[in-house]
Amino acid sequence: MTEKTASKHLINLQSQFAIENPVLQNAIKVFHELDQFEFDLGLIENDDTTAIQTSWWATVSIVGGNSGAKETFLARYLNVELPTTHKTTVLMHSPQTNQTILPATALDVDYRYPFYRVSQKLEQIQKGEGECINTNLEMRTLNSSRLQGKLFINIPNFIHATNYEVSNFLTTYSMEQSDVVLVFCDIFNTTSDLAKALTATLIKQQESNKLVYLFDDTTAGAATWQKKLADLGLTIGQFIGISQLENQTSSDFRLLEQRIANAGLQRSYRVLHSLEKSIDDVENVVIFEVKRAISNWKDRSTFSSLIILGFLSMMAVVLEVEMGFLELLLDPIVGSVIVLMTVSFMIPTHVLLSKMQAKFEIKSLEKRQKRLHLTENLVALFEQNLTFSRIMLPTSEPASWNKKTKAQLSVLRNKAKELVQSLNDNFNLYNAVLTPIVETPKIVPAIIPEPVVVVQTPPPVQIVPEPIFEKAVVSTASTQSPEPAKKSALMQKFTRK
Repeated sequence: MTEKTASKHLINLQSQFAIENPVLQNAIKVFHELDQFEFDLGLIENDDTTAIQTSWWATVSIVGGNSGAKETFLARYLNVELPTTHKTTVLMHSPQTNQTILPATALDVDYRYPFYRVSQKLEQIQKGEGECINTNLEMRTLNSSRLQGKLFINIPNFIHATNYEVSNFLTTYSMEQSDVVLVFCDIFNTTSDLAKALTATLIKQQESNKLVYLFDDTTAGAATWQKKLADLGLTIGQFIGISQLENQTSSDFRLLEQRIANAGLQRSYRVLHSLEKSIDDVENVVIFEVKRAISNWKDRSTFSSLIILGFLSMMAVVLEVEMGFLELLLDPIVGSVIVLMTVSFMIPTHVLLSKMQAKFEIKSLEKRQKRLHLTENLVALFEQNLTFSRIMLPTSEPASWNKKTKAQLSVLRNKAKELVQSLNDNFNLYNAVLTPIVETPKIVPAIIPEPVVVVQTPPPVQIVPEPIFEKAVVSTASTQSPEPAKKSALMQKFTRK
């Protein structure tokens, strides 16, 4: 097994995001172990990493309608002037006082940001959109202290949307990559297709507990908006009045600050979820796709070889009719030579047909890999099965996929679960070590003990019960002739005489 060096991407992630986060530091180690595992299978190159499936930035998305409430909030909260734009804008902190606008290509090629390789996904949605990402996406640096350590994604108002498919994709993708989503309720005042699509997206995202609804409390209360959104299927999320945010000491403002501050915590869970998903996808997606490709390849190769055998069988029937070929086949010497020649012809023919069919399956795998947005090289794992022994053997299991590799993957899966448990332990006392309370010893005066008087009680008299029958007899006798207990003196005299 060749030792894989740590990817420079993984080292960069560790230096930027995991220095002060022990959970992310341990996640980096498990990511590297997963990289080593996929590298041994031939799925990734030496400098590739599986840690780029999700952005490691703590991300907050803001989506709103056409009332301008979202722009007003951002300007006050970030304490900067933001021009109106129709592009999805990633806001990032910069110590420079001047705002800088970077093109979408800066986001597309940097794995640390939420829109890494987004051009490939846009190209699949609409042909040619991958080359025009600068018309729909941009990055802006701002000198705002509230942006330190996190990214804000300003989703444009839907009135400016010119392409429904692209706008809907960027909105949905931004929410999926975010840890907190601020939704201004004025978006529900419109009945456009994008607003309906947004509602459907929010319904899918509400289970993640990332939604915060900001409503105009000067016109309607929270109960009114809760009922209105519940009718749309939105039942999970916090509600904050916009007017309350003007007072930074209000409970609503502190609640919003807390939710945004917790984006870093939610980011940790999102990264760990990405780790678990990457581990599960090795078996559920990568191996599954390669196994299916191998199975299809085997079926096509076998079918092609059967066609050749069928043709040879037809020739044998014609020869039997013309010259009695069956007698030659039954001859022990001539028949053995014919069978040996047939086998010698069919083995290389089957190998040749299998390699020809493999080319068609490789093209299909390449398309499947792009469609699934996989960083793993499915073709490389598939080509490991194009050996003579695996061509001849009737197996559909990919090369190197055995009990040992399954056990290694199970160990990685358990490590990822333990990281989630360790993150959970930060918020409960399950593993807490209680500090014993040491009381100061008190000086108590000596007390002379009083003598203890021991009272000796006589042992209890043991009464042996008489038989019930004898008691009954005695009782009857005493009733009929009672005998005096003591004779008188006169009676004693009379008796002596």
